Amino acid sequence: MKNKQEDQRVQTAQPADMSSFEVTVQQLNDLLTDESGFYSWPTKHFHEVYPRIYVGNAFVAMNVMRLKRQGVTHVLNAAEGNSFMHVNTGAGFYAGTGIVYHGIPASDTDHFDISVYFAEAADFIEKALMYKAGKGKVYVHCREGYSRSPTLVVAYLMLCQNMDVHTALATVRQKREVGPNDGFLRQLCRLNQRLSAEGKFWNK
Repeated sequence: MKNKQEDQRVQTAQPADMSSFEVTVQQLNDLLTDESGFYSWPTKHFHEVYPRIYVGNAFVAMNVMRLKRQGVTHVLNAAEGNSFMHVNTGAGFYAGTGIVYHGIPASDTDHFDISVYFAEAADFIEKALMYKAGKGKVYVHCREGYSRSPTLVVAYLMLCQNMDVHTALATVRQKREVGPNDGFLRQLCRLNQRLSAEGKFWNK
């Protein structure tokens, strides 16, 4: 069982040494787990984690009729590629459907640098939500909707909605069971420190 004292926030304005990242990653994992330290697997194929932003799995991403029924106008594939761990769709898959597609070839490993795609993904999500005078809906997915796609949505909430990493991750976790790997969490911590230093957070 995790020590509840770990829930006390580390001041993100501290120097960016690796030990502060590690502590903060632990805190983020505390947000993702129950009081016994266990993670939960998603209970549904997809969830609306923020108004008009859906996080889900490949099953729904490849069901155009279901996406259309949900009113989805944009799809962000956080796992573009043709290996077992990726989802092999593309703009061609959605041709003629009216759905706007964007793909990011992320791998769900601790050492993959997903942060290079944070701004690109946030920009796509922001444009999706502005579509048709604010009527767009975006489906952000990877294979399971558990690590890669929620990481990109958290980065969007930080970059475009001025949330700190704790608030952004908690916002997503309240709606869907997610578990970004520690490498992704560490990259979100770095983003948090940069944005905090720039004075970008409204809730600081």
